[in-house]
Amino acid sequence: MRESILTIPVTDIFEPKCGCPICRLRDMLESRTVEYIMGAAMMEPDVRIETNKLGFCHLHFEQMRACKNRLSLALMIQTHLQHLQGELSKKSLFYGKGAKRRTVSAVNESCFVCSKIEWGMSRIMRTLFEMYEQQEEFRKLFEDQQMLCLPHYQLLTEMMDDSLDKKQHKRFSQTCEQLLSKYLDELEADVSHFCKMYDYRNTGANADWGNSKDSVERAIKFLTTR
Repeated sequence: MRESILTIPVTDIFEPKCGCPICRLRDMLESRTVEYIMGAAMMEPDVRIETNKLGFCHLHFEQMRACKNRLSLALMIQTHLQHLQGELSKKSLFYGKGAKRRTVSAVNESCFVCSKIEWGMSRIMRTLFEMYEQQEEFRKLFEDQQMLCLPHYQLLTEMMDDSLDKKQHKRFSQTCEQLLSKYLDELEADVSHFCKMYDYRNTGANADWGNSKDSVERAIKFLTTR
């Protein structure tokens, strides 16, 4: 799994030029991790030790359930519940005081899939900045993207100082700002148009919604990456 994540060509993710490329990177990692854990990996002892300890968040439980491999999911849930029973019997689900106190929320907030996505993203982002630094072709491909969502704009600009040669800072930051602001202007116009379409004067069979019909969903994704 680790080799496949690290050898995925970043350029393949950037080629479509549709939506936020960092969202596409994350979505690809998420999809591959869910496929990985729902396949033969779930029978690997070291993987089961991790899933027993970390469990899964609600979102990734639902994604695994959608794979329709209910037995694999049930087996993972079974041993995860057994692990929690053991922790509870040892009273290790709750211990410590103050900042060191461990509660059920600490268990609820951990997720095997989320941890693997975070691991994979940290390495892919390192590769992305190396490619930007070394390849003019990739710099142009980056500039040709449709947009950056707000959270990933923040991520890229925060990582820039430690991940990119200072000579590239100006071009990179300007590109990120342009990709954000251009899409933000288009999105605001679409949402505004959507709101105007609820005026009684704009109703009827020939009402022109333009690109506004899915603007609310696109705005949510822009603001949250989801």
